Amino acid sequence: MTEYFVNQEKYFYLILLHIDVATCIGAIAYIATGTMLIGYLKHACGMFKIASYRIEQAMMNKILKKNVKNEITIYKAMIHAVDIHRKAMKYAEFLISNFEGSFLFLITVSVCCLSLNLFRIFQSITFGNSKEEFLLHFTIAGVILLYMFLANYAGQEITDHNNHVFSTAYNIRWYTAPLSIQKLILFLLQRGSKTFSLNVGGLFQASLKCFASLTSTSISYFTVIYSTQQ
Repeated sequence: MTEYFVNQEKYFYLILLHIDVATCIGAIAYIATGTMLIGYLKHACGMFKIASYRIEQAMMNKILKKNVKNEITIYKAMIHAVDIHRKAMKYAEFLISNFEGSFLFLITVSVCCLSLNLFRIFQSITFGNSKEEFLLHFTIAGVILLYMFLANYAGQEITDHNNHVFSTAYNIRWYTAPLSIQKLILFLLQRGSKTFSLNVGGLFQASLKCFASLTSTSISYFTVIYSTQQ
């Protein structure tokens, strides 16, 4: 709790107002930042989806009519698909590289806060502390878990949408297309052979697996804190 060097009974309502305003500002900043980043990642997912759609549309029915005009149309459509796929990957990588330090800080703080709040929850249950204290730490732990899940789920969606581009290029009738178009499709297939994911500092890859790993790490730290208190 914050220590106020004033008469707390006399200035009770002002102190309460200060606490409420500070909490609201912090919560709004926390939620707004997270929502903005998720919105950016959703934009990247949309770009991958557009690339998949253009690949499907480029090869739909037109390969049955082999003439120069259709070949040029398919070639241009495939170039646009490859270009937007490349831009989507660069956009996602640019986004992560610019916020890499902040993400590492948030991951560290989130894991530490989750571990400490789990410990406080355990203490509240064990020693029968007030329900208000239990609910406070339970709510904080829940919010941290939700925030970690949403961030990693957004990263998982990036990987899944990129894989969808690869599967789309693999499943179309590329073998009936002209050689120049087959080379473009081969380029996509080669890029798709390597898993694309949001890599934070070379330590974390945003995914549901990473969320499970961070949760497991938090629980491990909680058990270490608990064992040292015995």
